[in-house]
Amino acid sequence: MDLGTTGIWGPELRLHPDPVEIHEAAAELDQQGWGALWIPGLGGGDILGDAERLLRGGENAAIVTGVLSIWRHTPEDMAVGHARLRREHGHRLLLGLGVSDDAAARRAGGTYRPLAALDTYLDALDRHAEPVPTDERLVAAMGPKLTELAGRRSAGTHPFLVTPDFTATARGVLGPAPLLAPYQAVVVDSDPARARTTARTFLAPFLGMGHYANSLLRQGFTEDILAHGGSDHLIDAVVAWGDLDAIDQRVRAHLDAGATHVALHALSTEPGLPRTQWKVLAPPAR
Repeated sequence: MDLGTTGIWGPELRLHPDPVEIHEAAAELDQQGWGALWIPGLGGGDILGDAERLLRGGENAAIVTGVLSIWRHTPEDMAVGHARLRREHGHRLLLGLGVSDDAAARRAGGTYRPLAALDTYLDALDRHAEPVPTDERLVAAMGPKLTELAGRRSAGTHPFLVTPDFTATARGVLGPAPLLAPYQAVVVDSDPARARTTARTFLAPFLGMGHYANSLLRQGFTEDILAHGGSDHLIDAVVAWGDLDAIDQRVRAHLDAGATHVALHALSTEPGLPRTQWKVLAPPAR
């Protein structure tokens, strides 16, 4: 499945209250030439139904769940739903899977052993009467063991809140072939204070989640840099802000480090779909 080099990662493509507007936005993004549209797992819900709306809206872009929690969606449901959507829309749905955190596992009545849990889930997808093909699923991985598993048992990996240095390290673990598609938050705003405020408002909740904070610590950031919503250094490292040239430089840094695709999340303080930012960032203008 060819995702191209850039895609749009958009919670608005699940959360916007008007499904007709989401359908229209999918068509618009497809026409702009994006290789993939990514939707987050959020709190569960009908993620494949939301993916189907996007599949119907466009004709070319792949739709990727980035990512659904294995604790909130059974492998049986995902295999059945994926097979139906593949029959109706071709090979355009990439099923992104994540292990979430210990709290998610406990709520589901499970034990948080990420590698074992993911292996078991992938085994179930393989054993199903209509298996999810290896190249139509990927794994969220922020550590070397999950990254290795992702390269071995899926199309590749989709790391969240990472720097180009992380991308280079992940490529070394994966080897040359698997998909490496980092998430990249962006703010189309050249005013430093305003752009960093927009970025910090989005980033702050994730810094309170242990698995994301631990990932950033492993990337070389310190506790004091993560405190109080994140220092300017952290913001600048994991969020690309500024004009189109500045954002392109960050995308290029990931690609030069070994990424095959970069999923751009346009952060905005405005309500609704960030269509203006999507248009500015669109591949034909890049």
